[in-house]
Amino acid sequence: MRITVIEHEAAAGPGYLAEWLTEAGAVCEVARPYLGEAVPERAADGLVVLGGEAAAWEDEQYPWLPATRDLLRRSVADGVPTLGICLGAQLMTLACGGAVERGGRGLEVGACRVLPLPAGQDDPLLRGLLDGPEPAVAVQYHRDAMTRLPEGAVPLATGEVYPNQAYRLGDRAWAVQFHPEATPEIFVNWANDSAAYLTGQDYRVEDLNAEVKAAEARLVATWRPFTERFASVVGKP
Repeated sequence: MRITVIEHEAAAGPGYLAEWLTEAGAVCEVARPYLGEAVPERAADGLVVLGGEAAAWEDEQYPWLPATRDLLRRSVADGVPTLGICLGAQLMTLACGGAVERGGRGLEVGACRVLPLPAGQDDPLLRGLLDGPEPAVAVQYHRDAMTRLPEGAVPLATGEVYPNQAYRLGDRAWAVQFHPEATPEIFVNWANDSAAYLTGQDYRVEDLNAEVKAAEARLVATWRPFTERFASVVGKP
């Protein structure tokens, strides 16, 4: 079971997903176009597109984005199990006919609540994961938003800042605005590296880092089974 992973920058690697997918029997084949590696024309048995600082439309600054959108569009059309994460979700949205814009409510960052929508109750990946005794949370760090979903998209989860947090397109493609792959260590690196920006947006970096670290057990309890379920979809013929 081989999963193509598109990584947009070294600081936004597969994190938890590398461990969880490997333990589920998958081999992750990571393409790093920011290092000059080619974006494959077709994915292997599955596709994961990670996040990054780019906006989904910044093709001149990040010249591999058109090829990544083409790969996402082709994978969705061909029924390849696909997971777009943050920037990856936004690229999938654009590739499949939706809209992504600078978010009108500014930055969403930290350990933020993810709220289930009715369709999420029966979704193969999210079923039951957002309904525990404690509120489900996910790591967030984005200022762009999916403002119009592709035709036929099924909204699965919402949030308190931006409504489109997760959707499914067809039977085997998912987009999530948040970061199920982000460990507390990854988030701390992001926050510390952008401390001046976060402070300018009236956030306390120490508080954000502490909130994400405190949420670690809940993050693993929710997003590990989510990832394992995605691996199960990839493993089905």
